[in-house]
Formats: sequence, structure tokens, C-alpha cells
Amino acid sequence: MLFIGEYEVNITLGGRIVIPKKIREALGKTKSFTLTKGFDRCLSGFRNEDWEKGATELMGVSVLEMKKIEIKRHLFSSAAVLEMDEQGRVVIPKNLLSYADLVNKGEATFVGVGTYFEIWAKDNWEAYKKEIDKNIKKYQDQS
Repeated sequence: MLFIGEYEVNITLGGRIVIPKKIREALGKTKSFTLTKGFDRCLSGFRNEDWEKGATELMGVSVLEMKKIEIKRHLFSSAAVLEMDEQGRVVIPKNLLSYADLVNKGEATFVGVGTYFEIWAKDNWEAYKKEIDKNIKKYQDQS
């Protein structure tokens, strides 16, 4: 099942957040998932088996490929396996809250991105969507 849709949720000061039902359904029967730094100041969440598969592919990267080494450092240094409670809640680690600008924010937005999902500070997501809209208009104008 793919991760699709956009969902606004509340986030507590301690970083506790409820995983939206559709995201939980896409995760399957498991109660855990891997969360790490994404790109564009958001967090990326993966089914554990998808994370393992991608991690294995990245591990085969030569130490001479600096770009890929930097991506490995970005992703692996912050990765955490989170366990949902019975209500579908998790606590996001402080380093990830800081990275995604979620500290002292009351709302977050989950975004389905096919094989994974992202968690954004709501205001950052709204600003980013405006940029996406501009880019899509440019692409259409070029066609």
C-alpha cells in the first residue's frame, strides 16, 4: 500500500504526535517504523523493511563517492526506530524535532510520498506548497 494524502495533526511540546490512520494503514500490521531527517527540513518515515532495503543499497556505496557518503551521514546519523502505542502515538526524538522546525509548534502535516511519508511543520509545508505550485506552473508553461 502506498503512502498518499495530506494530514494535519497536533503535536505536543514533548514531541508526541498521533500517526494519522491512513499512514498507519499503509505501514501495515507493524507498530514500528523508521524515522529520519528528510530533505527540505522535513522528516521521512519508512516501513522498517523498506528502510533496511534502502540502507543495504546505500551501504554498497564506495567511500570515494562523497555525495553519497554525505547522504548516508545525513540519513543514518539521525535515524530512529519508533514504536507506536495503542492509540497510534509516538514521541519524536528531540534532534529530529529541531531539524524539522517542530519545536514549540502545535501542528504538523503528514504528507504521503508513495513509498514513504514525510512530517513537516505545518507552516513550512504551506510555504513549500506555494513553491511547488509556482514550479508546476512553469513546467506547464514550458510544455
